[in-house]
Amino acid sequence: MFEAANIRDWIGLPVVDETEDKIGTLESIYYDTATSEPAFGAVTTGLPGFQKLLFVPLTGATVAPKHLRTAFPKKLVKDSPTIPTDGELEASTEPVLYEHYGLQYQTGSGGERRLGRR
Repeated sequence: MFEAANIRDWIGLPVVDETEDKIGTLESIYYDTATSEPAFGAVTTGLPGFQKLLFVPLTGATVAPKHLRTAFPKKLVKDSPTIPTDGELEASTEPVLYEHYGLQYQTGSGGERRLGRR
């Protein structure tokens, strides 16, 4: 296992929790707009036709050849805010997302959004 330096290389691979219980598949990365560092992974979960995206912080995430391991338990991730697979993360959801994981949320100095998808 090693730190997720180039996390974009793992898009499309499984995301597992610390016990290697599969959560879903890494769909995209959301970056902290202040630092340009990867902040959250959007994970596709659910059965075909009923899929949704949920979010997991990338803090403490590690990668293996065949998956990304999050530092957060599956239950906590599964209970995180979700969006449809073709949806956008609303600005109003960002603070809720950070609060869900016990992380501090702060907008940019001009009130800019904290997360951006690339």
